[in-house]
Amino acid sequence: MINRFVDRFSLARNRRLVAVGVIISSLVAFVTSAGVVRADQLSPEMERLIEQRVEQGIDDALTGESFDLRVEQAILKFIEKQNRARAQQQQGAAQQAAQNVAKVDASTDFIRGNPDAEFSLIEYSDYECPYCKRFHVTATQFIQNNPEVNWVYRHFPLDFHNPGAQKEAEAAECAGYLGGNDAFWNYSDQIYQRTRSNGKGFPVSNLVPLAAEFGLDRSKFEACLESGQFRDKVLAQLKNGQQSGVSGTPGNFLRHRATGLTIPIQGAQPLENLQRALALLKSQVDA
Repeated sequence: MINRFVDRFSLARNRRLVAVGVIISSLVAFVTSAGVVRADQLSPEMERLIEQRVEQGIDDALTGESFDLRVEQAILKFIEKQNRARAQQQQGAAQQAAQNVAKVDASTDFIRGNPDAEFSLIEYSDYECPYCKRFHVTATQFIQNNPEVNWVYRHFPLDFHNPGAQKEAEAAECAGYLGGNDAFWNYSDQIYQRTRSNGKGFPVSNLVPLAAEFGLDRSKFEACLESGQFRDKVLAQLKNGQQSGVSGTPGNFLRHRATGLTIPIQGAQPLENLQRALALLKSQVDA
């Protein structure tokens, strides 16, 4: 008799566990009230009573709104739990990868702000990325508001923005090579201000004239750019960014100079999020 109810219920909406629960509850209630008896000892009247009780329990389970609500809540709770676990796993992986960010080196890095600042905002960026264009303004405000933080710019030209992004990165390096740290940053600022982004926002043919606007030697700049003098440096920074977990731009990291503690910051975060990240890093340093 019990097998018959289980088979019937299993076919209905695939709710096997509920069926078993209903059946067990009904039988427990019967056993409690009538005492334990063997199936072959049941009278026809008692068997019909059990059948009616189980049938009613199954019907209630299948049609009750509370059942659907409980199922929905259980599914949502499971999904939420899985999402939290996945987010924690991704955060752990990002934190681990962030340890691969190359140390700041004033002899090879271009640094805006105090080179000896306690903290560094290390940005892996693409001159043709529209999000980087927007973040460039945010990062400028951030270091102005926080003199204990300097800004280190590293290149991460995306394939689908090339050849423009790669050549712009090399051009900025040539500007820094010929004119020093300020020339690099001024040149970078102007590219971001003038480009329309997405790979065709600033013509490659304008890179040399832009350098001349800053008083850089036109012929030397052109020779530097055409020779690909800094091609390998740009690609090395791109590779280090990838090793550090960067897959899109801008990829940012906040690092404490003395301890090397590093927090990854994904994407073009607003100013308030950078402030929160800095506060978090400071709390970790002080812990």
